[in-house]
Amino acid sequence: MTIPTKDTAKANLLYFSPPADGSRPYTHVNADPATGVRQQNWIKEPHDDIEIENIRGKEDTVTLDTAGFQFFKRPQKYTAFANDEEIEREYYPESIELVKQLTGASRIVPFDHTIRRRRPGEIDDSPQKRQPVPQVHVDQTADSATARVHRHLPASDAPELLKHRFQIINLWRPINHAAYDWPLALCDYRSIDVAHDLVPTILRYPDRDGETLGVQYNPNHRWKYLKGMVPDEFVLIKCFDSKNDGTTAILTPHTAFDDVTKPEGSPLRESIELRLLVFYDD
Repeated sequence: MTIPTKDTAKANLLYFSPPADGSRPYTHVNADPATGVRQQNWIKEPHDDIEIENIRGKEDTVTLDTAGFQFFKRPQKYTAFANDEEIEREYYPESIELVKQLTGASRIVPFDHTIRRRRPGEIDDSPQKRQPVPQVHVDQTADSATARVHRHLPASDAPELLKHRFQIINLWRPINHAAYDWPLALCDYRSIDVAHDLVPTILRYPDRDGETLGVQYNPNHRWKYLKGMVPDEFVLIKCFDSKNDGTTAILTPHTAFDDVTKPEGSPLRESIELRLLVFYDD
């Protein structure tokens, strides 16, 4: 067994295991209000002692196109995160310009955001009370990413945009204080067996079906995190990339995890994730 160093945390991660009867996996978006549990037909498979490398000081070892995620540090103007309308008015435009600068994208369209605040024992999982997600997953499939373009862009724009490279990127950052508690772990794309590790899973909304990717356990997975991220730090997480050339990272499995090495008395995690449709001219 490998002895963890000061740059490594060990954690229990929940992976995906497909339904035993061979049926297509699904998850309902809305949780049971009495239990806080989402209905699903697949199995959460725990794996203990997964090593997660703290890459603080080594942030340049991962990029969006190599690992599927990239860390940055930029102070943001908007810091209140008081209500959804204010976030859309103040934080969205600032984030659009930031991601354009970092990626070279020609057009960016935010399509939603989620604020997560950890509340131990809380079972209410309504949109205003989302908590960190302790389940290895990928937010989009190729089909659901394309559907997002059609859903959020005018019908006159979508066909031309889809002729060029496009991505779905999640801009994730802590809010109010450092995220030592239940931080975000990200799996390096270079360690994934895309053909065998990923399983399309129906995401059932009240009015439609979406699709995500369940992630099956693979001992080759290499997990990373940036310990103690502060609100001026953020990570761009690639949920989808249409540039599927066999070498470019096209997605990023990720999960929240209980970092037992966190400082005693660390405040409960608070974070925001902003999901963006990212378009290029090439």
